[in-house]
Amino acid sequence: MPPREDDDAVSPPPGPARDPDPTLGSLMAERQRLLNLGYRMLGSVQDAEDVVQETYARWYAQPEEAQREIGTPLAWLTRVASRICLDHLASARVRRERYTGEWLPEPLRDGTVWTSAGRGGEDDPADRITLDESVGMGMLVVLESVTPAERVVFVLHDVFGMPFTEIAETVGRTPAACRQLAASARRRLAHRRSGSRPAHEHRRIVSAFREACETGDLDALVLLLDPGVESRSDGGGKVRAALRPVVGRDKVARLFVGLMRKEPGVELVEEDVNGLPGVTVRIAGGTVAVLATDVRDGLVTDLWLVINPDKLHAWTDADADADADADADGSTGADAGTAAGTGADGASR
Repeated sequence: MPPREDDDAVSPPPGPARDPDPTLGSLMAERQRLLNLGYRMLGSVQDAEDVVQETYARWYAQPEEAQREIGTPLAWLTRVASRICLDHLASARVRRERYTGEWLPEPLRDGTVWTSAGRGGEDDPADRITLDESVGMGMLVVLESVTPAERVVFVLHDVFGMPFTEIAETVGRTPAACRQLAASARRRLAHRRSGSRPAHEHRRIVSAFREACETGDLDALVLLLDPGVESRSDGGGKVRAALRPVVGRDKVARLFVGLMRKEPGVELVEEDVNGLPGVTVRIAGGTVAVLATDVRDGLVTDLWLVINPDKLHAWTDADADADADADADGSTGADAGTAAGTGADGASR
C-alpha cells in the first residue's frame, strides 16, 4: 500500500453513494465500511461491532429534525465511529497495561462473517471485514505502538482515503497536524513494509515450517527462521503462554518443537490468517491456537501465536457448527438406517 503524501492522490473512500436524505437501507449499507474501519483501528472484531452499534445508536437517538439538519449523514457516521474508536484506543492503553502477557490483535479467518448477533450464518457482505495489507497481523501489531491519534489519522487517510481536511474535524486537529500524524505512523510502518515477500514464497515457507514442527526436525526449522525472528504469544491469562517475546532462531525453534512434543495428538493445519498464510493448531478436531506469520527475504521474521480462547471465536464457532452438522448427519443416517431395516408393519427385517 503506497503512502499517500497529499490529498490530490487520494481517491474517494469506498462505500455507497452519498444520499442527502438516506433511507434506513442506505444507512445500514454503510455498516461494512464502519466495521472495516473499526477493526483496523482497534484490532478486535467484537470491539469493532460495538463501535458500529454505538454509532447507529447515536444516530437514532437524535430527533428527526436533527437528523435532517445533517448534510451528509453517511459521512457523519464515519466521523462519529472514528471518534468512538479514538476514545476506545485511549482507554485500551490503560487496560492493556494490566493484560497478562502480550496483547495481540484478534485474528481473522478467510471466508468468515462477523455479525453483531454472532459469527457464522449467511454470507452478508455488510458483515464482512475485507482482507488486505491493512489487516495483516504485522501491520496491526505495529499500529499498537503508535498514538491513538496517529492510528486514527493513518487509517482514515492511508487506508480509507479521507482527505486531511475532513479528518481534522474528526480528531480535533488542524489539517497540517493530521498530515504530520500520518507521516509519523508511516515511519513506524516503514520497516514492516520493507523486504520481499512474494505470496507463493510465503506459502511455501509456512508449509515447510509446519512440516518441520510436525516431524520435530529442529535443524530444518532453524534454517527457515530469520536470525532475529521473534515469537509472541497471547494467552490472555486464560491459557498458559510465554509472557514475553521469544527472540532468536534457536530459541524459537526449540519453543515450537517443544510445544509439539508436549501436546500429543496435535494437528497443524495450514490456513490463511488475516489474509496471509498461517497455521491453526487443533487437538481432537478443535482449534486451540492460531498462528499468524510474516516472511521477508525467504525467512520467517515474526510469529504471532494467539491462544486466548476469547479471540478464537472465528474458528471455535466454526468447529462447533461442524460438529453440530456432523451430529445431525449421523442422526439422519441412523434414522434412515432404522427405516431401511423396518418393514411396513414396523417389524424388523
